[in-house]
Amino acid sequence: MTAPTLFDLSGKTALVTGSSGGLGLAMARGLAEAGARVVLNGRDGTKLATTAKAFEAEGCRALTRAFDVADDAAVRCAFERFDAEGVAIDILVNNAGVQLRKPMLDLTTDEWRGVLDVHLTAAFQVGREAARRMIARGRGGKIINIGSLMSEVARATIAPYAAAKGGMKMLTRSMSAEWAQHNIQANAIGPGYIATEMNRALLEDPKFDAWVKGRTPSGRWGRPEDLVGVTIFLASAASDYINGQIVYVDGGMLAVL
Repeated sequence: MTAPTLFDLSGKTALVTGSSGGLGLAMARGLAEAGARVVLNGRDGTKLATTAKAFEAEGCRALTRAFDVADDAAVRCAFERFDAEGVAIDILVNNAGVQLRKPMLDLTTDEWRGVLDVHLTAAFQVGREAARRMIARGRGGKIINIGSLMSEVARATIAPYAAAKGGMKMLTRSMSAEWAQHNIQANAIGPGYIATEMNRALLEDPKFDAWVKGRTPSGRWGRPEDLVGVTIFLASAASDYINGQIVYVDGGMLAVL
């Protein structure tokens, strides 16, 4: 294959969870620009419709599906609807996530479970339903899980997030172990500190902002679009023999002390 063909996603359909804004929307745009039809997902149907309208105004094709990825019944229902409408998911990006900053001694068990459910359990549930159909169709597929620097390291006050992202790395490897034989490539992306709405409080904290810039060899916060290239790579034929890996997009932060 030539380089343009390797990265061409024409004829593919990609579901990006949590894509009404932030990293999910940036990755969805990138996949669409590479030729994929994109399914945008979020819990807020109104916000999702507004995002889809802007998305299509940019010339990108999009469907919308509002459902809670942490709700097993809702996930099953969404995929049954895909089946009924003839929508075959070739590429899944498990991106939906939340953050809760709180010392562990003050965390309730429900708060702990809530963060793990949205990140880790949801990725399992959506990944399971997507893989069942990829296997049945017999033409494989791509699963891209969104990890974090916290897949490798931890910080105080975000224990459930770090636990979920550490689990995401091993979930990705488990998907690879079981589904690679069906030509499904499951890999993960580990973003560093990215300038998104979820990180607004950190961005607006002068001390933390200076720490991120000083600690990162690239000397800056990441931007959502910094994830687009690796997303297209992992969604395309260019990564057909890469499986169970996590690619860190962190400006070099994990590489240095």
